[in-house]
Amino acid sequence: MANELRKDYILNRWVVIASHRKRRPTDFRGNQVEENKVIICPFCPGNEHLTPPASLIYFMEDGELRKDYDKDGVRRKDWVIRCVPNLYPAFSPRKPGATLSPQADHIHVYMEALGYHEVLIESPNHDEHPSVSRIQQLVHVINALKDRVSFFMSREYVKYVSIFRNHGAKAGASLSHAHSQIIATPILPSIVEEERNVCEKYYVENGRCVFCRIIEAEIDSERFIWENNGFVVFAPWAPTNPFEFWIFPKRHQSLILELTEDETRDLAETLRVSFGGLRNLLSDPPYNFGFHMIPEKHYHWHIEVYPSLATWAGFEKSTGIYINVMPPEEAAKDLRESFKREEEAIKDFR
Repeated sequence: MANELRKDYILNRWVVIASHRKRRPTDFRGNQVEENKVIICPFCPGNEHLTPPASLIYFMEDGELRKDYDKDGVRRKDWVIRCVPNLYPAFSPRKPGATLSPQADHIHVYMEALGYHEVLIESPNHDEHPSVSRIQQLVHVINALKDRVSFFMSREYVKYVSIFRNHGAKAGASLSHAHSQIIATPILPSIVEEERNVCEKYYVENGRCVFCRIIEAEIDSERFIWENNGFVVFAPWAPTNPFEFWIFPKRHQSLILELTEDETRDLAETLRVSFGGLRNLLSDPPYNFGFHMIPEKHYHWHIEVYPSLATWAGFEKSTGIYINVMPPEEAAKDLRESFKREEEAIKDFR
């Protein structure tokens, strides 16, 4: 197979699928950077005083799940999910007198970094990452994300809510305790804005969602990986990263706030199978993932997963064209087999 230039479904972004330089899954193992050694983990139970007061806590009481937040200087310790403001936030809540609009000074445009930056601590258990998590714990994680997204989107100056996860030091995680992050911003990021514009145009011209069309095509392609009742996983046509995969709800919906109870559990199962399969195939590689979601009818929310297995060098950074040495069709075959094994392994834990 010759090397091939492929264009993203929607973005004006090209990727070189460098089949002549392809590698085996085993070639990607063993390159992980040693985790940062932290003697005292601020996210572990008993160390709640090392973080800001929690904005959301899930805890069990009388056999029922309840919600609260830290108040009156007290840190609740009997939690199953804990969400706290980031100690070093990139975006901060609006204060009186803050300006919402961009300011211009000749060629310089700027505005205050208003918004929110929180950490969702996914479990009291330090190592309960999605690849090994109990499915019910992942249900709690998803519901907590929904709670915080709902709150952030009610703020007038919030234009976008980003949910993302960095796993492993090479992927940018400074702490190894299982956690994800939420950032609410006063602007719509350029990648999502480009997606939004193309989705709107396609909807106007065709009367349907372009992502729904993509799902239909990929579920029957060599890039299909796995599915359950509510979700489908596939390798994208033009991935920038080796073993990249995307997760989509089958039912058209623009936000995770639209998930039903059954779909929430389906998503939890999908996360467990996906990251368990990735972990077993590539020996727990570093990765990033990000949710893409916009509250507009023509948009279809999804999760994009980027294993951190390659280094973007001068060509990629100077041109915006990416070289991927693992064809997505071959990556999907390896992932499909690993996901299937993972699905079989967790049958008793659903």
